Amino acid sequence: MGFLAGFSDRFMLALGIWPFASFLLTLPLLAFLYRRDGQLRLLAAAGAYAAVLYGLALVFFTLWPLPEGTEGLGITYGIAPQLDPLAFIGDIRRDGVKAVFQIAANVAFFVPLGFIARRGLRLGLIASTAAGLAASALIETAQLTGLFGLYPYAYRTFDVDDLAWNVAGAALGWLAAALLARLLPEGEAYSQPVTHEPGFVRRAVALCVDMTIFVGAIGASALLVMVASYLPVVGALWSAGGAEALAAAAVALFVVLEAIVPWACGGSTPGGSFVRMSCETKERAGARRLAFYGARLAVIVACLMVWPWPACFLAVPLVLGFYLVARKMPYDCI
Repeated sequence: MGFLAGFSDRFMLALGIWPFASFLLTLPLLAFLYRRDGQLRLLAAAGAYAAVLYGLALVFFTLWPLPEGTEGLGITYGIAPQLDPLAFIGDIRRDGVKAVFQIAANVAFFVPLGFIARRGLRLGLIASTAAGLAASALIETAQLTGLFGLYPYAYRTFDVDDLAWNVAGAALGWLAAALLARLLPEGEAYSQPVTHEPGFVRRAVALCVDMTIFVGAIGASALLVMVASYLPVVGALWSAGGAEALAAAAVALFVVLEAIVPWACGGSTPGGSFVRMSCETKERAGARRLAFYGARLAVIVACLMVWPWPACFLAVPLVLGFYLVARKMPYDCI
C-alpha cells in the first residue's frame, strides 16, 4: 500500500494536466482518427483521449518527482547502470514480496502501451514490443541522465531488468488487444474511401492541417531569410522589398494549398487528403468549378481574417449557422 501511495499524487497531477494536454492535442487526435477510420466514432475518440491520460501518467510515474538538493535520498549521480538481466533473482531473495510487486508494476505499467499499439495504432506484435522497448529505454535513459541534462543530477538509474519487464508488459498488452479483437472487431484499417460529403468538424480539421502546413512553411522561410539576411547581398535584397516578397509568397502558397492542389486532386487539399475528404460535394466543370473555388477561397479568408474588427468575428458563426441549417457550406450551393 505504501508503494501504491507513492503513485497517487503523480496520478492526480497527470489527471489535472490531462484536460489541457487533450485540448492541445485535439487537432492531431481528430486528424488521426479521420485518417484511420474515415469517420469520427465516439468510442474511438474516447480511447484516443484515454491514451493521452495514460501517456501523462507514464511520464509522471517514471520521472516525477524530481529530488531536491545535491545529495541524499533520490540522488543517484555516479551509480553505474544495472546491466545484469538476472539481478531480479537476487532482489526477490533479498526483498521478497516487495520485489515481486515491483516487477509486477513494471509489467503492468506497459500493458496499456501494448494495447494502444495494437488496438489504436494497428501495429503488429514486433512493432508494438519495439515501441515498448523504445519508450522504456527513453525513460530509463532520462532517469540516468537527469532528464538528458535538464536536471543537474541523475536520479534513479538505468536498470536492464526494468527494460525487460516493460517490454513484457507491452507484449501482454498487445495480446490482450488481439483477444479483445475477437469479441469486438475493430474494422479494417484505412478501408474507408474519400468522402465527398464531409461534416463541419472534418472540414475544420482538414483546414487546420492545411494551415499548420502553411504556417510552418512561411515560418521556416522567414527564419531562413532572416538568417541569410546577415549576408550583405541578401540583406540588401531584403531591404529593397524582401517583406513584400515574403507576403506575396504567403498569398501564393495559400492559393496553391486551397485552390490549385484541390483543383488538381479531385477536391482534396493536403489536409483533406490526410483526413480522407474532398471539398467537391458534386461534379462541376468550367466556369462553375472556377466560381466554386473562388467562393470557397473567399469564405476561408473571411473565416481566417483577424481584421477589421468586429467583422472578423462574424464570419465563423455565420458560416457555422448556415451549415447547421442547410447542412452544407455556402459555396456548395454553386
